[in-house]
Amino acid sequence: MLAAFGRRAAESVPESLGSLELTWLTAEFEQRYGIELELSDERFAAVRTVDDAVVLLREAVQAAAASPGGVARS
Repeated sequence: MLAAFGRRAAESVPESLGSLELTWLTAEFEQRYGIELELSDERFAAVRTVDDAVVLLREAVQAAAASPGGVARS
């Protein structure tokens, strides 16, 4: 998914994420999967790598599945 940001090959996506990439990834994830993410500033700032984002988004899917309305709060 992140490779689509900047139209690049998946293997060229660096492990580190900037705030712009993370913002784009979050918006794309919400739109694609219909899950609203309500992240605290601290939680958002803690995501620095692709692996961090994977953990965050996995937790969001699990939280949304357990929450009425598909809202994931973190």
